[in-house]
Amino acid sequence: MKNFLPLVLLLSATFAFAADEIKINYDEALVPEYTLPDPLTCNDGTKVTTVEQWEKVRRPEILEQFQREMFGRLPKELREAGNHPDFVTFRVFEQSDDAYHGKAIRKQVEITFKSLTTDETVKANLLIYLPKNAPKPVPMFVGYNFQGNHTITDEPEVVLFHTRNSLEKVDESTLEGKGARGGSSSRWDLDQILDAGYGLATIHYNDVAFDGNRCHETGICKLYGFAHDAESREPDEWGSITAWAWGMGRVMDYFETDPQIDAKRVAVMGHSRLGKTSLWTGASDSRFAIVISNDSGCGGAALSRRSYGETVHRINVSFPFWFCLNFRKYNEDLAALPMDEHELIALMAPRPVYVASASEDRWADPNGEYQSCFFAVPVYQLYGTKTPFDGLAAPNWPGAENPVGNIIGYHCRKGGHDVQSYDWTQYIKFADKYFK
Repeated sequence: MKNFLPLVLLLSATFAFAADEIKINYDEALVPEYTLPDPLTCNDGTKVTTVEQWEKVRRPEILEQFQREMFGRLPKELREAGNHPDFVTFRVFEQSDDAYHGKAIRKQVEITFKSLTTDETVKANLLIYLPKNAPKPVPMFVGYNFQGNHTITDEPEVVLFHTRNSLEKVDESTLEGKGARGGSSSRWDLDQILDAGYGLATIHYNDVAFDGNRCHETGICKLYGFAHDAESREPDEWGSITAWAWGMGRVMDYFETDPQIDAKRVAVMGHSRLGKTSLWTGASDSRFAIVISNDSGCGGAALSRRSYGETVHRINVSFPFWFCLNFRKYNEDLAALPMDEHELIALMAPRPVYVASASEDRWADPNGEYQSCFFAVPVYQLYGTKTPFDGLAAPNWPGAENPVGNIIGYHCRKGGHDVQSYDWTQYIKFADKYFK
């Protein structure tokens, strides 16, 4: 009998082998010399000196560069549908006014995505907690979770993610660690969030688009996207991150219909690959009032040109479905990349944006994440922001547990790749400045 691997395992092994061949730099002395593109210089060389130039000319140019060369474009039908598309509907299927130890209102909302050509649908569950005694409507934090809504809290009423969108059925009795009921609650400091008067909403990211090479077989990528695997896409066709960002926009659509939620005061937060997603969400949809990136690293807040920790080459080999195929052109030629991550931060202007790192998470390049914040400052200054940015006036990395910034905020928590209570404390303080 011949030995063989299923195609998906063979591809995974191939990607892992190729990734291991890529050298990783953790030495600041070996960071190459580089020149960043100027966010305030248009493609034709014109210097941007006014908000009107930025908003009408330069910002659209940068947004187009990220769409074409990195994250990929939405399908035409989704682009043309805009916000509140009629093929996405909402149903509150469970609610309690005495949830989470009596301090919260809990809602579970089924989001149904319908095909544009058939009766096929994809469903996702949105879990919402609102502070019970806070004045309504309440400001919100919202973000995707990795393991399922049931991992945020041990409340038995919180249902599992929609296994119909996953590649395999899940038996809850087999779930362990962070994937068990309440197993990831440490990443979502619900007590601190509710006590501060904020609501929290979360959705399992695999409900929307599967995080793997077979993403075309499930979720909205199957419903609206490419009919073949990730390698068969058009060069600028969307990847998983753009799919997740579009899905988060539909969550905002729901917020705008719920009288208990203040849709004008919503902060989108994401960790790791979902931190990349939160930045792209905020850049693509200006309805999100605050954008927060936690340990997002390469393809998120960290400057690509630094080639420190995870690199463009490494991320494209390890996760070829996150970005569009065009992004691979820059694996060995970062100088040719027409944009860099400081311009992704700048796309949020004039809205507040917060970037967080972790001291032991060298893979995500804490210094490179800070540098993106620093080099985005000139765009914010166009809007008349005259504060010294409280530490962002210099390119020197501020070190661990020394939060800096104002309308652009930054901190580096001690520890590794995670979301902890310290991070939520900073996010709440930051949101308080603009929401309260």
